[in-house]
Amino acid sequence: MDFLSLSSNALLAYSAYAIGTASPGPSNLAIMSMAMHTSRKQALIFALGVAFGSAFWGFLAALGLSTLLIQYAEVLIAIKILGGLYLFWLAYKSARSAFAKTHIIPHQTHAASSSTLKLFFQGALMHLSNPKAIFVWLSIVALALPANTHTSDALWIVVGSLPIGIFVFCAYALLFSTPTAKAFYLRTKRYFDGTLATLFGYAGWQMLTSTSKN
Repeated sequence: MDFLSLSSNALLAYSAYAIGTASPGPSNLAIMSMAMHTSRKQALIFALGVAFGSAFWGFLAALGLSTLLIQYAEVLIAIKILGGLYLFWLAYKSARSAFAKTHIIPHQTHAASSSTLKLFFQGALMHLSNPKAIFVWLSIVALALPANTHTSDALWIVVGSLPIGIFVFCAYALLFSTPTAKAFYLRTKRYFDGTLATLFGYAGWQMLTSTSKN
């Protein structure tokens, strides 16, 4: 593959990754929730954890280790169960917040006592517990490097995608941690958290029921 073709395909892959990353999903919804419930700093740490989880699956796909996960179906099933339960836990937290009578931003005190490492790990878990992410990365790598390429080329595609993921996830954290966003949240708290609970619950259900298809 010549350099021009590689550059063109890489640009297409980066665009696909940017669009997919920016699209609303469980990870972005979790960042939004964290940003509105806690401080900007804590939301950014959580967002960086999400970016790390995404990068982990990206490097795994580039190294070809995804083949091992496909061969060992029980590993994928275990990850899906973990991911589904984690999403149900987020749904429970959002539902509890929606029905709370207090108008104070929930979880703020608890999150304030959370360590940086714990927040980072919680963000990483959003992606690490979602095996679908590795198949998305496989598509991106295949889009950028369709044939006659080396592992090092695939790794560079993942490295090039890292700043995009960090930018998008941190942008969510910054946008939804503004005073305007938090004021809007307080006015619509019951509806916003109720919607989050529904979306997290639906995503968790989809992930758990998909285990029976493997």
